[in-house]
Amino acid sequence: MQDAKNLKEYRKEMQESLDNTFLRQTLDTFAVAYRAGRAKAFAEIDVGGLVAEIAAAKDGVLPRLMELYDQFRRNAEAAGVKVHFARDADEANAIIAGIAQETGSKKIVKSKSMTAEETLLNHTLEDHGLEVTETDLGEWIIQLRHEGPSHMVMPAIHLSRYQIGDLFSDVTGAHQEPDIEKLVKVARRELRSKFAEADMGVTGANFAIAETGTIGLVTNEGNARLVTTLPRVHVALLGIDKLVPSLTDALRILKVLPRNATGQHITSYVTWITGANECAAASDRKKEIHFVILDNGRLEMARDPLFSQVFRCVRCGACANVCPVYRLVGGHKMGHIYIGAIGLILTYFFHGPDKAKNLVQNCINCEACKDICAGGIDLPRLIKQIHVRIQDQQGHPLPSLLLGQVMKNRKLFHTLLRTAKWAQRPVAGDDGFMRHLPMMFFKDHDFKALPAVADQPFRDRFPGLQQETAQRQGPVPRVKAALFSGCVQDFVYPEQMEAAYRLFADHRVAMSFPMAQSCCGLPLQMMGEAKTSREVAIQNIRAFERENVDYVVTLCASCASHLKHNYPVLLGDDPGMQAKARAFAAKVIDFSSFAHDVLGLKAADFAGDGKAATFHAPCHLCRGLGVHDAPRALLRDAGLDYREADESEVCCGFGGTFSAKFPELSAELLRKKLDHVEATGAGLLLTDCPGCIMQLRGGLKKRGSDIVVQHTAEALAARKKTTL
Repeated sequence: MQDAKNLKEYRKEMQESLDNTFLRQTLDTFAVAYRAGRAKAFAEIDVGGLVAEIAAAKDGVLPRLMELYDQFRRNAEAAGVKVHFARDADEANAIIAGIAQETGSKKIVKSKSMTAEETLLNHTLEDHGLEVTETDLGEWIIQLRHEGPSHMVMPAIHLSRYQIGDLFSDVTGAHQEPDIEKLVKVARRELRSKFAEADMGVTGANFAIAETGTIGLVTNEGNARLVTTLPRVHVALLGIDKLVPSLTDALRILKVLPRNATGQHITSYVTWITGANECAAASDRKKEIHFVILDNGRLEMARDPLFSQVFRCVRCGACANVCPVYRLVGGHKMGHIYIGAIGLILTYFFHGPDKAKNLVQNCINCEACKDICAGGIDLPRLIKQIHVRIQDQQGHPLPSLLLGQVMKNRKLFHTLLRTAKWAQRPVAGDDGFMRHLPMMFFKDHDFKALPAVADQPFRDRFPGLQQETAQRQGPVPRVKAALFSGCVQDFVYPEQMEAAYRLFADHRVAMSFPMAQSCCGLPLQMMGEAKTSREVAIQNIRAFERENVDYVVTLCASCASHLKHNYPVLLGDDPGMQAKARAFAAKVIDFSSFAHDVLGLKAADFAGDGKAATFHAPCHLCRGLGVHDAPRALLRDAGLDYREADESEVCCGFGGTFSAKFPELSAELLRKKLDHVEATGAGLLLTDCPGCIMQLRGGLKKRGSDIVVQHTAEALAARKKTTL
């Protein structure tokens, strides 16, 4: 009950952000511009190769992390720097406060340190009676507002120039015009004296180079150079994850960091600091430099076989830039201190499960963060594993426990789905939708119509389809395939499977359908029920292991991605079952890839009608499986007037259980998607995922739209020529 109450309160916070029109417009504008800028910045670079190099280099650091720390410490101290190691945030803050006391520092200026945000350093310093001033424009603004950053790179992106104008008017005691250039001049004027008066400068660091004891800072404002040079004391606070062996390793990361963060080839300032002599101020005072290296849960991550990949993070913030949920609610709701997908993970290790438990549920699992990560981190998988760990530690919610118990018992699960056909009759319409919902339970879900369970599931239709085509197929098939339906296409949309069956039969595909198959288990994975998800995976593998086929074809991109990528991972602790999972996963293929790449369907196979059509790319198709061209090529070859929609590869907001937990966010993502679809003027909307169809078709039904939503298989089957 407490978890449900907490989630309800969290949803109220989400709604506050949704009601902030400026925030949503700003993040929308940035998201669109960012994609274009990043693509341009990486135009002549092998992004995949560069990411793989960074991942390999970062992974190579882990076995000798403390060895590199000792090397860094020795070289830094040889250059006149005092190096400290802090086990946690409190110890780091105490060290820095102690340095201020020992050096007689009263006024402190800061620049570019998310690690200082992590430790809440300012609070500690202010509690010691010290004056602390953030000098980077965005950080200064949020300091004046007494709030945290809403993005790791652009901390004040959530604020308008009007809000900042009002803030600066209060600070200066004079009216300030909401003109950006003038506001920057106001900030510069107010901050200049702080640099000159400061006793201590505090920064973070992007790199700590072991072979020379050097730190590197990557910034777009010159303030970091003033902070590190003008005050007589400089303290750099950085996580132990910033250690790299050499300058070459740092430059490799520098090649990707600005491009991935903001779409720049290089930032305005890249500063390297080696020892006190290089940072001597223009005075007779001796320069004192301290490097504070922070653990705070990082070493625990480094030892973890799964979470050690977090050390690949370069803190570019790109995972927030492409996250559809961040785009709706901003960083103050999509993170604790660290923002975006990486923030959901770091919150657990740095600030504990209570701060993370609601955040990790807000991941829609669209894989946009994984697709863009400069270190190749499997962010969605780690987020879901955090969810699992929290539930294992604090208890599993009753709804997910009950669902798990039902889904692992295939016969019980399918019996309940068959029973639903009769139970829904009082509320089911003739158009395949529920006429109305029991609103006392689903009042927040009224943004889309929900489908009714089909009268006859695909598994009951399959024997008849086999008999119908047996005499027409001929003795020698081109290819053998087993069909995986998943629960939605089996019991809700069997016509999609039937369309694919007829299309494949006309191209001499011998098909089987193991009756012991069940749901792929992805909904359980999304709900943090890893143990039950594993049991379901074993059931499905065993259902297919006797099938002598070349391919396992599924019409659900989410199922395909889960079967292909997650099954071997789920069964990693059992070598025998993992080998079977890998063999099974190797045969899994999505519908469009099978039709286009394996069967080679082309224009001559179809009788097109020129109907205007557009395509929504399911997240697990375009990112999970890396399939982009096949479905679009098929639609063009089928004789459709294909029209690409804006942001066709952005999530539609379904996300399985996400749309049930966060209907407000799901509704807004759906609204954007349907606006883009309608702008194409297409009368036919196609996709390769039954979940997306449920979302899109239900939303268009509520709009009263005439646009027809179909699976790609249905569109192709309706236009096929018989080839036998």
